[in-house]
Amino acid sequence: MNYRHAFHAGNHGDVLKHVVLLALSQALTVKPAPCFALDTHAGRGLYRLDDDTARKTGEAQGGIARLLALAAPPHALQPLLAAVRACRQQHGESAYPGSPWLLAHALRTQDRIALCELQHEEAQALRVALPHDPRIAIHVRDGYAAVKALLPPHDRGQALARGLVLIDPPYEAQLAEFEQALAALHEGLTRWPQGAFALWYPIKLGRALQPFRRAAAQLPARAVLQVELRVRPDDSPLRMNGSGMLLLNPPWQLDRALAPALEALQAGLGEAGASASIDWLRSPA
Repeated sequence: MNYRHAFHAGNHGDVLKHVVLLALSQALTVKPAPCFALDTHAGRGLYRLDDDTARKTGEAQGGIARLLALAAPPHALQPLLAAVRACRQQHGESAYPGSPWLLAHALRTQDRIALCELQHEEAQALRVALPHDPRIAIHVRDGYAAVKALLPPHDRGQALARGLVLIDPPYEAQLAEFEQALAALHEGLTRWPQGAFALWYPIKLGRALQPFRRAAAQLPARAVLQVELRVRPDDSPLRMNGSGMLLLNPPWQLDRALAPALEALQAGLGEAGASASIDWLRSPA
């Protein structure tokens, strides 16, 4: 693969993904029992927004940079902004945390994290970003295959009943990637039916995603929630106009928790014609 997430770190899609990921992590850590997190496409875990890669696209300027510049950021965005500031205190003012870094700092001592990254260079950077953490296992392997290999999760022979799986593929195959992601979600839900699953996806032309949404509603989950942010009208197939998170078995009232954050993201990142939505593709029983 030629994809490098560093080109897109901190953009509006990253911001949406990380807001949702932190909300999921908060919901999972309310109870004292240990939980498990699997990040199937982990990347390098830590990015620098002033390096040549990030500056080449400048995408963070329309994402996290706008939110950090707000004079009075909405309360709903504080978890993400606090995490970014904590990351920068540790790694410098240009740092931006990837999902592995956020998971490592949002979860607890008793929790376990598996991070999968297929590219050796990125996996090595991930080890540097998150060194000497006994909770974390880093796997240089295909993330889709890891869904079958690592679920259901166990720790020292004990099953872990609670947790989440984050799938954030590169979409180099574009719409064909959705089929592979849906197959992985079906496999994961079959193996770990009580787990929460989250799939990030890009939005170019919204109508092109209708087959994906119909298929997602048929997955063997108790409930299916769709969260989407479009920073501009989705009338161009040549650029990413927004992104979404497909959430399967989401924690109770996660939709209510995300609503003010999504409204704040639309206001803070949106151009003319921006929109945001939270919809149940299958409502909880």
